[in-house]
Amino acid sequence: MRLFDLIPAQFRIAAVGVLLLMVIAGSAALAWTAQDWRYGRELERQARLQADTLNELSQASAAVQRTEQDKRLALEQRLQNKDETHYKELTDEQTKQARLRDRLATADLRLSVVLAATETAGSCSMSATTATGRVVHGTTRAQLDPAHAQRIIGITDTGDQGLIALRACQAYAKEVSHTK
Repeated sequence: MRLFDLIPAQFRIAAVGVLLLMVIAGSAALAWTAQDWRYGRELERQARLQADTLNELSQASAAVQRTEQDKRLALEQRLQNKDETHYKELTDEQTKQARLRDRLATADLRLSVVLAATETAGSCSMSATTATGRVVHGTTRAQLDPAHAQRIIGITDTGDQGLIALRACQAYAKEVSHTK
């Protein structure tokens, strides 16, 4: 007799059922393992694609940032050059005005104005002839007081500085607006 024949029938059926359950459970576990491997490979592939995409985006962003930084540096250089040019213009004009004020103060130079109406019969008539070095011929001129001449030069100096500053502002605005 065999061992299987000694076991009662209901236990045999139960044993076959348990054995069948073990086989089903083993095949299910094997299926889950295979499924896990497939999903693991798919997730790994997706992670690799995502990493590659992020790397490409990072490199593109860095390239754009470098380009924008190069543009900014070029603009700063152009603005610095223009600023130096305008500063030189301003200092040259100030130097020229200072020399002119000095010449007026030392009586090396006199400012005069052309009189609108000339009176030949008046008591303070001026000569219509010009001396050597004069520019205007044949008109009556009156010399300005040196203090008034200094004030006039001061006014023109302020105006010249304002015009130079205006040109600098316009150049800056033009340069900045053209780069965007």
